Amino acid sequence: MGVKRAVDEDPLARLLAPPPNETAEEREVRLGVEAEARLRSERIDDQLRAEKAALKKNKPVKVLLLGQSESGKSTTLKNFQLAYCQDQWEAERASWRMVIQLNLVRGINSILDLLAEEMAGGAAPTMGDSDVSDDEGPPAPRATGALHYSGTHRLLKLRLAPLRTVQHDLEMRIGISAGSDVHDVINSPPGSPVLGSTGRKQQEFFVRSATSWKQSHTRAPSDSTNVKFHDAQVRETADIIAGCAEDMKAIWHDPVIREMLSRKGIRMEVTPGFFLNDIDRIAVRDYEPTNDDVVRARLRTLGVQEHRIKFNKGPASGSEWCIYDVGGSRTQRMAWYPYFDDCDAIIFLAPISCFDERLAEDRRINRLEDSYMLWKAVVSSKLLARTSIILFLNKSDLLEAKLRGGVRVRDYVQSFGDRPNNLENAVKYFQQHFRDILRKHSPEPRPFRAHITSVVDTQATAVTLSVVEEGILRDHLQRADLL
Repeated sequence: MGVKRAVDEDPLARLLAPPPNETAEEREVRLGVEAEARLRSERIDDQLRAEKAALKKNKPVKVLLLGQSESGKSTTLKNFQLAYCQDQWEAERASWRMVIQLNLVRGINSILDLLAEEMAGGAAPTMGDSDVSDDEGPPAPRATGALHYSGTHRLLKLRLAPLRTVQHDLEMRIGISAGSDVHDVINSPPGSPVLGSTGRKQQEFFVRSATSWKQSHTRAPSDSTNVKFHDAQVRETADIIAGCAEDMKAIWHDPVIREMLSRKGIRMEVTPGFFLNDIDRIAVRDYEPTNDDVVRARLRTLGVQEHRIKFNKGPASGSEWCIYDVGGSRTQRMAWYPYFDDCDAIIFLAPISCFDERLAEDRRINRLEDSYMLWKAVVSSKLLARTSIILFLNKSDLLEAKLRGGVRVRDYVQSFGDRPNNLENAVKYFQQHFRDILRKHSPEPRPFRAHITSVVDTQATAVTLSVVEEGILRDHLQRADLL
């Protein structure tokens, strides 16, 4: 009686209930129809589950490049493009000519700024200071005391003055803005004092991530007049730079200038976008960038760069990756967290050459300590508990150069102790510290994958990326199965 009352009160139950006075033959037919309907429904469910699983496995692999500013994130992204997007890389390579020329010109103009500041400070004149003959050589620098600047230095300043206009024109054509919150990385390299002794801040150029400067210079303008104007600008820039080539080499190799930079603690060779040792090759009218030039070129970008890669070879063949280069300066790090959601892998770049340097944004903070703090924040995030994290101990080439130059790790990292001051021991020490942070702060146990890198070395980085590619893809597929 109770069952009948429940059926009567439930419309759906009344609809599904057997018809009254159903015969045995009718019941057999009804049950057969219902069984067939169930089988059809199960097949549809199975197909939907298979399609859902396929969508998960074919879903683009989401990879974040994280690390502090100047850690090598953009350079790593370029290496991905070079290794897996050859057609697009070749189409865009010529557009980097302007950036490389700008890097070169800004390096020279930075030296000229320092020279003008020094000469205005009342440097003592030298014998023959009024003689501006091209053949006059500057006096040898003194180990101590005031440096002496000759007429040759004044002449070089005058001859290189057109590079000011070239720099301005290149910045305008690229669409560059100036930032007031950072020191200029060329004028004030990592680990060096602020430019000069005045304590004034310099502005570093940048483009916003939405700026399509590469596309605008890769595609030919539709208006033939614009084509001719663009080509004329390119030729004029190349002509001026080529005309200044000998004077650029003269001022860069001048022993007094080298001593001036040394006394100010400025190591231009370790700054991003350094091309002063390539003047002979770049300062020519028919210069074409090489792959290594593009990888080494410096163009600061604000915002998030997104790049999609469709793999057509290797273990990831057929898969698509979305790689995000998220800004690493302190003011941009809050933008990281929205990208943590549904992230498959993080490549964290830690420049291990910076143990003796301080953040450009905050001179009180050691850059290595800042990398440790960032690494701790990333590996301890519960949002990333199931995310693969790969550590690139980057700029190993610069670390080796510093150690060979006599810089001692223990002078900046006391816990390094009396270990031998060489690359092998320094790398081992830094790697162990990152490993210890992971083990202590990771919400779940996870493998520690670290690679010693110099991402400006395209060939070595290509080998590293092939290993990273296979590991990320494997973790992505396993993660899709678990979801």
